[in-house]
Amino acid sequence: MGTGTLAILALLPVIVVAVFLVGLKWPASKAMPLSYVVAVLLALFVWDVAFPKVAAASVHGLIVAITLLFIIFGAILLLNTLQESGGLHTIRRGFTDITPDRRIQVIIIAWLFGSFIEGSAGFGTPAAVAVPLLVGLGFPAMAAVVSGMVIQSTPVSFGAVGTPMIVGVGTGVEPLTQITDVSDFVFGVAGKVALLHSIAGLLIPLFLVAILTRFFGKNKSFSEGLKVWKFTIFASLAMTIPYLIVANLLGPEFPSMIGGLIGLAIVIPAAKKGFLMPKEDEIWDFEAKDRWDPTWTGRVELKQSDIYAGKISMWRAWAPYVLIAVLLLISRLTVVGDWLKSVKITIPTIFGSDISSSWEILFSPGFIFIVVSVMTYYMHGMKGQEFARAWRDSGKTMIAAGSALIFTVPMVQVFLNSGGGAAGFDKMPLVLAEGVADLAGSVYPIFATFIGGLGAFVAGSNTVSNMMFSLFQFGVGENIGGDPAWMVALQAVGGAAGNMICVHNVVAASAVVGLVGKEGHVIRKTLVPFFYYALLLGSIGYSIMWTADKGILNIGSIIAVIIWAIVIYVIATNNKRLDAIERNRNIA
Repeated sequence: MGTGTLAILALLPVIVVAVFLVGLKWPASKAMPLSYVVAVLLALFVWDVAFPKVAAASVHGLIVAITLLFIIFGAILLLNTLQESGGLHTIRRGFTDITPDRRIQVIIIAWLFGSFIEGSAGFGTPAAVAVPLLVGLGFPAMAAVVSGMVIQSTPVSFGAVGTPMIVGVGTGVEPLTQITDVSDFVFGVAGKVALLHSIAGLLIPLFLVAILTRFFGKNKSFSEGLKVWKFTIFASLAMTIPYLIVANLLGPEFPSMIGGLIGLAIVIPAAKKGFLMPKEDEIWDFEAKDRWDPTWTGRVELKQSDIYAGKISMWRAWAPYVLIAVLLLISRLTVVGDWLKSVKITIPTIFGSDISSSWEILFSPGFIFIVVSVMTYYMHGMKGQEFARAWRDSGKTMIAAGSALIFTVPMVQVFLNSGGGAAGFDKMPLVLAEGVADLAGSVYPIFATFIGGLGAFVAGSNTVSNMMFSLFQFGVGENIGGDPAWMVALQAVGGAAGNMICVHNVVAASAVVGLVGKEGHVIRKTLVPFFYYALLLGSIGYSIMWTADKGILNIGSIIAVIIWAIVIYVIATNNKRLDAIERNRNIA
């Protein structure tokens, strides 16, 4: 069977997701079983994988789904505990004291706080922390989820104390004899990755606020988000400049964590002093809740009553989030992390296959969420019935999320474990990548980021995407006469961007706020920033690799200039569009 035909077949499970989940807006609980069935049929009858191995991959997927549900439960429990104690009311008031403008709030919480949490814990934890916090501040559930997914880009390559680089890229290129010291290679690639992320990440806060005002504002206007473009660029640079410096000086462990922390230390005081902030008569907020689109809200309903006023002090309200950040960071230190990982449930060989599964239950962020929830019960002086209600409501929301994840993750595992069959084909993701590389030829660097994004879209992890494709990307770089290190860097940034559209990350983030069944609506909104990220950096990567041979005016540099020209034009003409909105409002 030809490479092209095989690549098209390997793409079928992804096509099913694109058509039914994203295109037709089916809930994941209905679309993902179809994708799972297609992946299983391909594995059994085209890749000729033995049935026990396919069954083992499915069981492994179910175990991974359970570990995700554990994290989801912990995140929901903390949210409900703070809601019951009155802590969320105090936090809400604190952010209103900084600014009532939702555009600024989302930048501080999703972009800066989310980057810090990503650097500390990774693996979807920022969505589990930032998304419910946004809902607690009065954001529609879908707006919170979309915001949480859009920032799953720039910080991701250095998430979980550098795991996607150290483990993902390091393990991926380990078999290469050309690399004498893997850690030195990863350190060098980290600097390239940080540079690329800093370029594309400059506009991520702008995308964040523009999407917020376009899809969740009264006037359905990108222009109202673009109005605060100066503040978004300031907030972006406050994170990415220290992020870039740390990546080049210290390596891949701390860029996102330190970048997010320094960004918070710079941006919050600046916002309090009114630096680049919107004027009082330009404050942007959502409409009254009774006017929200029904698709925006989830099963998690938060009370906004004033009965909590003054009940919990500001420091006690924020203490659980401080504890989460501290405990996540401590748990990722080598000595503590190794001890926590030693407590695990392991199935060494499932159905006699080479697939094993384990659950490091104490190392899971879900365990930390539950511990902090119990601590909050005592810190906030809660009543037993209040805490019991938080547990009961959290359990109901988690169960609702299970119907989507029990098919989503097994599909991913069948897709990833499709190699080694009697047909002799590579696993489906590699077949797909080879097909794209054969078709693209020397232009391939533009598509390298999309391959990384595809890996994250399917696997739900930048780390797994890097493990899967780093060796392949290095080899393609050598074959086309380019710099293999830059090819691996493009893989890493593409894999990070893929988290914006990753199905099971969206399912997990949606489940935290009870937005089950609306995953396709979320992905439709995050596709544009993903394509921006992947196309811009792929084009820049192409230009970096071929400028010496093809001159500075090449297809990569031209595409990058066009993208930036469009952005500059849109910002420069934004006041005219805002004036038109104001005139229409006055006429109405």
